[in-house]
Amino acid sequence: MTQLLYGRGIVKSYGKTPALRGVTVQVGEGEIVAVTGPSGCGKSTLLLCLAGILRPDAGEIGYRDRRIDGWSEAARARLRRGEFGVLFQFGQLVAEMPAAENIALPLLLAGARRREARTAAIAWLERLGIAHLADSRPGEMSGGEQQRTALARALVTEPRILFADEPTGALDSLAGEQVLDQLVRLAREQRTTVVLVTHDARVAGYADREIMLRDGALDPSGLGLSGLGLSGVAG
Repeated sequence: MTQLLYGRGIVKSYGKTPALRGVTVQVGEGEIVAVTGPSGCGKSTLLLCLAGILRPDAGEIGYRDRRIDGWSEAARARLRRGEFGVLFQFGQLVAEMPAAENIALPLLLAGARRREARTAAIAWLERLGIAHLADSRPGEMSGGEQQRTALARALVTEPRILFADEPTGALDSLAGEQVLDQLVRLAREQRTTVVLVTHDARVAGYADREIMLRDGALDPSGLGLSGLGLSGVAG
């Protein structure tokens, strides 16, 4: 399997509190990888570093053989608008915008024409079975509908990698399963690589491989650590 994304010796602290203690991971093209572990172990921090949202204090982040951790914030933002998609636990939709406009937003920021962006947004709403919500604002939707809208927004640019941080954490079990089923189906259809952070073993079961963190380092007792030469380096 071709390597698409890697982190090497990632160290990150918040003030004097260490979050990542020298984590090394690799993700192959087309993989769905779950990052698991107890609360506070560094899962979300690892995802934010790999996605270029946070810059690590030490170590390297690479995407398609390009080291990106030293890029400017503007350059990393362009990468997220085009080749990376991000889905957060609470969706983070713009409250004042209806669903179609929320989904179209990444395309508009990338320079697409408004009509083209809305057409693409409507198509994604249809793929997710919520076309009737095109003109509904987030406050008029259920939690599951909001998260499916956020999933459409994350995928509308057809990113190479989708970063999903506890995407079902705020949903009941049925809504969570519906979102995960659609996330996995769409990722497989588009061959989108997925890095999925979760504390839920049922959610991790949707992934091809699991990486476990504990106290900011890879847990050697975790599953899937042999794939693609994964290893942990103590910080």
